[in-house]
Amino acid sequence: MRNPALAMIHIAKKELGLDDETYRAMLLSVGGAASSKDLTQDGIDRVLTHMKRCGWKPKRKAADKPRVGESRQSLINKAEALLAEAGRPWDYADAMAQRMYGVERAGWLAPVQLHGLVAALTYDAKRHGRFQGCN
Repeated sequence: MRNPALAMIHIAKKELGLDDETYRAMLLSVGGAASSKDLTQDGIDRVLTHMKRCGWKPKRKAADKPRVGESRQSLINKAEALLAEAGRPWDYADAMAQRMYGVERAGWLAPVQLHGLVAALTYDAKRHGRFQGCN
């Protein structure tokens, strides 16, 4: 659990654009250590909370891909492929599900709604010149 948390701190540092001096001063004042490797678990939690308050938003991992029954898996795979091609995270599909159907997560959509989501992602790909389709 420690290594992924330390990796998140370093990702947040990069995404927030902190220089080394500012970063180390923040670690010392918020986490109580001059180096991330010296942080306690409580210090790690405080540093991550502080970085989120400063505007850092952790991205969802690929492992956060919705888990669904086998009957809907092909639609989820198609949506995932379209998202990856566009360079968009699953949060984008979740936002579309919320906007289109009032459902918080794309993985919670009914099969007919998943078809609509895939159609919308396909339309977006065509509009941006990314969809080749079958010829």
